[in-house]
Amino acid sequence: MSTLAPLLEGFFTERLLQQRQASPNTVAAYRDTFRLLLGYAHRKLGKQPTGLTLGQLDAPFIGAFLEHLEKQRGNCVRTRNARLAAIHSFFRYAALREPSCAALIQRVLAIPHKRFERALVTFLTRPEMDALLAAPDRSTWLGHRDYALMLVAVQTGLRVSELTQLRREDVELGTGAHVRCHGKGRKERCTPLIAQTVAVLRSWLRERQGRPGDALFPSRRGGALSRDAVERLVAKYAQRASRNCPSLRGKRVTPHVLRHTNAMELRHAGVDRSVIALLLGHESIETTQIYLHADLSMKQRALDRTAPRHASAKRYKPPDRLMAFLEGL
Repeated sequence: MSTLAPLLEGFFTERLLQQRQASPNTVAAYRDTFRLLLGYAHRKLGKQPTGLTLGQLDAPFIGAFLEHLEKQRGNCVRTRNARLAAIHSFFRYAALREPSCAALIQRVLAIPHKRFERALVTFLTRPEMDALLAAPDRSTWLGHRDYALMLVAVQTGLRVSELTQLRREDVELGTGAHVRCHGKGRKERCTPLIAQTVAVLRSWLRERQGRPGDALFPSRRGGALSRDAVERLVAKYAQRASRNCPSLRGKRVTPHVLRHTNAMELRHAGVDRSVIALLLGHESIETTQIYLHADLSMKQRALDRTAPRHASAKRYKPPDRLMAFLEGL
Protein backbone atom coordinates (compact mmCIF):
# COMPACT_ATOMS: atom_id res chain seq x y z
CA MET A 1 0.00 0.00 0.00
CA SER A 2 1.30 3.46 -0.89
CA THR A 3 3.03 5.57 1.73
CA LEU A 4 1.00 8.64 2.66
CA ALA A 5 3.84 11.17 3.01
CA PRO A 6 4.85 11.61 -0.68
CA LEU A 7 1.21 11.73 -1.73
CA LEU A 8 0.39 14.44 0.80
CA GLU A 9 3.49 16.46 -0.05
CA GLY A 10 2.63 16.22 -3.75
CA PHE A 11 -0.94 17.31 -3.02
CA PHE A 12 0.25 20.54 -1.40
CA THR A 13 3.18 21.38 -3.71
CA GLU A 14 1.88 20.09 -7.03
CA ARG A 15 -1.91 20.29 -6.83
CA LEU A 16 -2.57 23.25 -4.53
CA LEU A 17 0.41 25.52 -5.13
CA GLN A 18 1.36 24.81 -8.76
CA GLN A 19 -1.77 23.62 -10.54
CA ARG A 20 -4.54 25.37 -8.63
CA GLN A 21 -2.44 28.26 -7.28
CA ALA A 22 -4.58 28.15 -4.16
CA SER A 23 -4.75 31.22 -1.96
CA PRO A 24 -2.77 31.34 1.31
CA ASN A 25 -6.06 31.04 3.23
CA THR A 26 -6.99 27.83 1.39
CA VAL A 27 -3.53 26.32 1.89
CA ALA A 28 -3.64 27.19 5.61
CA ALA A 29 -7.12 25.66 6.02
CA TYR A 30 -6.08 22.43 4.28
CA ARG A 31 -2.83 22.32 6.26
CA ASP A 32 -4.71 22.60 9.55
CA THR A 33 -7.07 19.80 8.49
CA PHE A 34 -4.22 17.38 7.87
CA ARG A 35 -2.37 18.41 11.00
CA LEU A 36 -5.47 17.42 12.96
CA LEU A 37 -5.94 14.21 10.97
CA LEU A 38 -2.31 13.10 11.32
CA GLY A 39 -2.33 13.92 15.03
CA TYR A 40 -5.49 11.85 15.45
CA ALA A 41 -3.93 8.96 13.49
CA HIS A 42 -0.81 9.07 15.68
CA ARG A 43 -2.90 8.77 18.84
CA LYS A 44 -5.18 6.02 17.50
CA LEU A 45 -2.71 3.94 15.48
CA GLY A 46 0.49 4.65 17.38
CA LYS A 47 2.36 5.51 14.17
CA GLN A 48 4.33 8.60 13.21
CA PRO A 49 2.82 10.51 10.26
CA THR A 50 5.72 9.52 7.96
CA GLY A 51 4.97 5.85 8.64
CA LEU A 52 1.29 5.98 7.66
CA THR A 53 -0.05 4.39 4.50
CA LEU A 54 -2.98 5.55 2.42
CA GLY A 55 -4.83 2.33 3.25
CA GLN A 56 -4.90 3.19 6.94
CA LEU A 57 -6.97 6.28 6.19
CA ASP A 58 -9.98 4.32 5.01
CA ALA A 59 -13.62 5.44 5.18
CA PRO A 60 -14.31 4.11 8.71
CA PHE A 61 -11.18 5.86 10.01
CA ILE A 62 -12.09 9.16 8.31
CA GLY A 63 -15.62 8.82 9.68
CA ALA A 64 -14.25 8.33 13.20
CA PHE A 65 -12.03 11.38 12.76
CA LEU A 66 -15.00 13.53 11.73
CA GLU A 67 -16.94 12.23 14.73
CA HIS A 68 -13.97 13.17 16.92
CA LEU A 69 -14.03 16.72 15.56
CA GLU A 70 -17.66 17.17 16.56
CA LYS A 71 -17.77 15.27 19.85
CA GLN A 72 -14.32 15.77 21.38
CA ARG A 73 -13.18 19.05 19.82
CA GLY A 74 -16.65 20.61 19.83
CA ASN A 75 -16.50 21.72 16.18
CA CYS A 76 -19.74 22.76 14.52
CA VAL A 77 -21.14 20.99 11.46
CA ARG A 78 -19.85 23.73 9.15
CA THR A 79 -16.30 23.17 10.39
CA ARG A 80 -16.71 19.40 10.10
CA ASN A 81 -17.84 19.83 6.49
CA ALA A 82 -14.93 22.14 5.70
CA ARG A 83 -12.46 19.53 7.03
CA LEU A 84 -14.17 16.86 4.95
CA ALA A 85 -13.93 19.04 1.84
CA ALA A 86 -10.14 19.23 2.30
CA ILE A 87 -9.92 15.45 2.74
CA HIS A 88 -12.06 14.88 -0.37
CA SER A 89 -9.80 17.17 -2.37
CA PHE A 90 -6.73 15.17 -1.32
CA PHE A 91 -8.36 11.82 -2.14
CA ARG A 92 -9.39 13.06 -5.61
CA TYR A 93 -5.71 13.85 -6.18
CA ALA A 94 -4.71 10.44 -4.79
CA ALA A 95 -7.10 8.73 -7.23
CA LEU A 96 -4.95 9.99 -10.12
CA ARG A 97 -1.68 9.02 -8.50
CA GLU A 98 -2.72 5.64 -7.04
CA PRO A 99 -5.33 3.99 -9.27
CA SER A 100 -4.72 0.69 -7.45
CA CYS A 101 -6.44 2.24 -4.39
CA ALA A 102 -9.52 3.28 -6.37
CA ALA A 103 -12.00 1.28 -4.28
CA LEU A 104 -10.71 2.67 -0.97
CA ILE A 105 -10.64 6.21 -2.37
CA GLN A 106 -14.20 5.98 -3.70
CA ARG A 107 -15.48 4.91 -0.29
CA VAL A 108 -13.86 7.98 1.30
CA LEU A 109 -15.23 10.26 -1.42
CA ALA A 110 -18.69 8.81 -0.76
CA ILE A 111 -18.72 10.18 2.81
CA PRO A 112 -21.41 12.88 2.62
CA HIS A 113 -21.38 16.38 4.02
CA LYS A 114 -23.76 16.79 6.93
CA ARG A 115 -26.89 18.85 6.61
CA PHE A 116 -27.36 21.55 9.19
CA GLU A 117 -29.89 24.14 10.24
CA ARG A 118 -29.29 27.56 8.76
CA ALA A 119 -29.93 30.22 11.35
CA LEU A 120 -30.98 33.73 10.40
CA VAL A 121 -28.03 36.08 10.01
CA THR A 122 -27.21 38.32 12.97
CA PHE A 123 -26.89 42.03 12.27
CA LEU A 124 -26.88 45.26 14.23
CA THR A 125 -29.70 47.78 14.30
CA ARG A 126 -28.84 51.44 13.81
CA PRO A 127 -28.82 52.23 17.59
CA GLU A 128 -26.60 49.17 18.21
CA MET A 129 -24.24 50.19 15.43
CA ASP A 130 -24.01 53.75 16.79
CA ALA A 131 -23.31 52.42 20.29
CA LEU A 132 -20.55 50.14 19.00
CA LEU A 133 -18.85 52.92 17.05
CA ALA A 134 -19.05 55.21 20.10
CA ALA A 135 -17.25 52.68 22.32
CA PRO A 136 -13.57 53.29 21.33
CA ASP A 137 -11.70 56.13 23.04
CA ARG A 138 -10.75 58.13 19.95
CA SER A 139 -8.32 60.32 21.90
CA THR A 140 -5.85 57.40 21.95
CA TRP A 141 -3.94 55.87 19.02
CA LEU A 142 -5.54 52.46 19.51
CA GLY A 143 -9.03 53.89 19.91
CA HIS A 144 -8.61 55.98 16.76
CA ARG A 145 -7.45 52.90 14.81
CA ASP A 146 -10.24 50.69 16.10
CA TYR A 147 -12.93 53.28 15.37
CA ALA A 148 -11.66 53.73 11.81
CA LEU A 149 -11.46 49.95 11.29
CA MET A 150 -14.99 49.26 12.52
CA LEU A 151 -16.43 52.17 10.55
CA VAL A 152 -14.79 50.88 7.35
CA ALA A 153 -16.08 47.36 8.14
CA VAL A 154 -19.66 48.53 8.64
CA GLN A 155 -19.68 50.87 5.66
CA THR A 156 -17.96 48.59 3.12
CA GLY A 157 -18.92 45.08 4.29
CA LEU A 158 -15.38 43.82 3.74
CA ARG A 159 -14.50 40.36 5.06
CA VAL A 160 -12.16 40.33 8.04
CA SER A 161 -9.36 38.87 5.89
CA GLU A 162 -9.85 41.72 3.41
CA LEU A 163 -9.74 44.31 6.20
CA THR A 164 -6.49 42.97 7.65
CA GLN A 165 -4.83 42.90 4.22
CA LEU A 166 -5.60 46.55 3.39
CA ARG A 167 -2.56 48.77 2.77
CA ARG A 168 -2.33 52.53 2.84
CA GLU A 169 -2.00 52.51 -0.95
CA ASP A 170 -5.33 50.67 -1.25
CA VAL A 171 -7.24 53.74 -0.06
CA GLU A 172 -8.19 56.53 -2.48
CA LEU A 173 -9.67 59.57 -0.70
CA GLY A 174 -9.86 62.01 -3.61
CA THR A 175 -12.54 62.15 -6.29
CA GLY A 176 -14.34 58.81 -6.42
CA ALA A 177 -13.12 57.80 -2.96
CA HIS A 178 -12.88 54.03 -2.52
CA VAL A 179 -10.93 51.14 -1.02
CA ARG A 180 -9.43 48.45 -3.22
CA CYS A 181 -9.09 44.89 -1.94
CA HIS A 182 -8.24 41.40 -3.14
CA GLY A 183 -11.16 39.29 -2.06
CA LYS A 184 -12.18 35.67 -2.01
CA GLY A 185 -11.29 33.79 -5.19
CA ARG A 186 -8.56 36.33 -6.02
CA LYS A 187 -11.15 38.82 -7.20
CA GLU A 188 -10.09 42.44 -6.96
CA ARG A 189 -12.87 44.90 -6.27
CA CYS A 190 -13.30 48.56 -5.38
CA THR A 191 -15.85 49.68 -2.80
CA PRO A 192 -16.96 53.33 -2.68
CA LEU A 193 -16.59 55.32 0.54
CA ILE A 194 -19.12 57.76 1.94
CA ALA A 195 -18.11 61.23 3.13
CA GLN A 196 -18.06 60.30 6.82
CA THR A 197 -15.68 57.38 6.23
CA VAL A 198 -13.45 59.52 4.00
CA ALA A 199 -13.11 62.14 6.75
CA VAL A 200 -12.30 59.52 9.39
CA LEU A 201 -9.70 57.81 7.18
CA ARG A 202 -8.06 61.15 6.33
CA SER A 203 -7.69 61.86 10.04
CA TRP A 204 -6.42 58.35 10.73
CA LEU A 205 -3.85 58.41 7.92
CA ARG A 206 -2.44 61.71 9.21
CA GLU A 207 -1.87 60.00 12.56
CA ARG A 208 -0.91 56.65 11.04
CA GLN A 209 1.88 57.98 8.78
CA GLY A 210 4.07 55.25 7.25
CA ARG A 211 4.77 54.08 3.70
CA PRO A 212 2.24 53.19 0.99
CA GLY A 213 2.81 49.46 1.41
CA ASP A 214 2.25 49.49 5.18
CA ALA A 215 -0.85 47.98 6.75
CA LEU A 216 -3.77 50.43 6.93
CA PHE A 217 -4.73 49.13 10.38
CA PRO A 218 -1.47 47.99 12.02
CA SER A 219 -0.84 46.24 15.30
CA ARG A 220 1.21 47.87 18.03
CA ARG A 221 4.35 46.45 16.39
CA GLY A 222 3.49 47.88 12.99
CA GLY A 223 2.48 44.69 11.18
CA ALA A 224 -0.97 43.75 9.95
CA LEU A 225 -3.58 42.79 12.53
CA SER A 226 -4.45 39.11 12.71
CA ARG A 227 -7.96 37.80 12.20
CA ASP A 228 -8.15 36.86 15.90
CA ALA A 229 -7.03 40.34 16.96
CA VAL A 230 -9.87 41.96 14.98
CA GLU A 231 -12.39 39.52 16.45
CA ARG A 232 -11.18 40.29 19.97
CA LEU A 233 -11.34 44.05 19.56
CA VAL A 234 -14.85 43.94 18.07
CA ALA A 235 -16.04 41.71 20.93
CA LYS A 236 -14.40 44.03 23.47
CA TYR A 237 -16.16 47.12 22.13
CA ALA A 238 -19.47 45.28 21.81
CA GLN A 239 -19.28 44.38 25.50
CA ARG A 240 -18.45 47.98 26.37
CA ALA A 241 -21.26 49.31 24.18
CA SER A 242 -23.78 46.96 25.81
CA ARG A 243 -23.67 49.12 28.96
CA ASN A 244 -25.48 51.88 27.06
CA CYS A 245 -27.32 49.64 24.58
CA PRO A 246 -28.97 46.70 26.42
CA SER A 247 -30.00 44.90 23.21
CA LEU A 248 -26.33 44.15 22.52
CA ARG A 249 -26.10 41.97 25.63
CA GLY A 250 -27.77 39.05 23.91
CA LYS A 251 -25.78 39.27 20.69
CA ARG A 252 -22.44 37.76 19.75
CA VAL A 253 -20.87 40.54 17.70
CA THR A 254 -18.09 39.51 15.31
CA PRO A 255 -16.46 41.15 12.28
CA HIS A 256 -18.78 39.09 10.07
CA VAL A 257 -21.78 40.56 11.90
CA LEU A 258 -20.54 43.97 10.75
CA ARG A 259 -20.52 42.62 7.18
CA HIS A 260 -24.09 41.40 7.62
CA THR A 261 -25.02 44.81 9.04
CA ASN A 262 -23.75 46.51 5.89
CA ALA A 263 -25.80 44.13 3.72
CA MET A 264 -28.96 44.72 5.77
CA GLU A 265 -28.50 48.49 5.60
CA LEU A 266 -28.35 48.19 1.82
CA ARG A 267 -31.46 45.97 1.80
CA HIS A 268 -33.41 48.45 3.93
CA ALA A 269 -32.38 51.21 1.53
CA GLY A 270 -33.97 49.23 -1.33
CA VAL A 271 -30.72 48.31 -3.07
CA ASP A 272 -31.11 45.47 -5.58
CA ARG A 273 -29.71 42.03 -4.68
CA SER A 274 -27.35 42.03 -7.65
CA VAL A 275 -25.77 45.29 -6.48
CA ILE A 276 -25.40 43.97 -2.93
CA ALA A 277 -23.71 40.83 -4.29
CA LEU A 278 -21.35 43.03 -6.32
CA LEU A 279 -20.45 45.24 -3.35
CA LEU A 280 -19.88 42.29 -1.02
CA GLY A 281 -17.88 40.29 -3.55
CA HIS A 282 -20.28 37.34 -3.64
CA GLU A 283 -19.63 34.73 -6.32
CA SER A 284 -23.36 34.24 -6.87
CA ILE A 285 -26.36 36.50 -6.42
CA GLU A 286 -28.07 33.61 -4.61
CA THR A 287 -25.71 34.13 -1.66
CA THR A 288 -27.52 37.37 -0.84
CA GLN A 289 -30.77 35.43 -0.38
CA ILE A 290 -29.97 35.06 3.35
CA TYR A 291 -30.52 38.80 3.79
CA LEU A 292 -34.01 38.57 2.32
CA HIS A 293 -34.91 35.93 4.91
CA ALA A 294 -33.56 38.10 7.74
CA ASP A 295 -35.38 41.28 6.64
CA LEU A 296 -38.54 41.25 8.80
CA SER A 297 -39.56 44.74 7.73
CA MET A 298 -39.66 43.64 4.09
CA LYS A 299 -41.80 40.62 5.04
CA GLN A 300 -44.16 42.87 7.00
CA ARG A 301 -44.55 45.21 4.01
CA ALA A 302 -45.33 42.22 1.82
CA LEU A 303 -47.99 40.99 4.27
CA ASP A 304 -49.52 44.46 4.52
CA ARG A 305 -50.05 44.46 0.76
CA THR A 306 -52.01 41.22 0.97
CA ALA A 307 -54.50 42.53 3.57
CA PRO A 308 -58.20 42.40 2.52
CA ARG A 309 -59.27 45.51 0.62
CA HIS A 310 -61.68 46.81 3.29
CA ALA A 311 -59.76 45.55 6.33
CA SER A 312 -57.50 47.64 8.49
CA ALA A 313 -53.79 46.94 7.98
CA LYS A 314 -53.05 47.80 11.61
CA ARG A 315 -52.09 45.16 14.16
CA TYR A 316 -54.69 44.10 16.74
CA LYS A 317 -54.83 46.19 19.90
CA PRO A 318 -56.88 45.17 22.96
CA PRO A 319 -59.82 47.56 23.50
CA ASP A 320 -59.06 48.06 27.17
CA ARG A 321 -55.97 48.36 29.37
CA LEU A 322 -57.25 45.64 31.70
CA MET A 323 -57.80 43.32 28.73
CA ALA A 324 -54.29 44.14 27.53
CA PHE A 325 -52.93 43.21 30.94
CA LEU A 326 -54.79 39.90 31.00
CA GLU A 327 -53.77 38.98 27.46
CA GLY A 328 -50.16 39.79 28.26
CA LEU A 329 -49.99 37.22 31.07
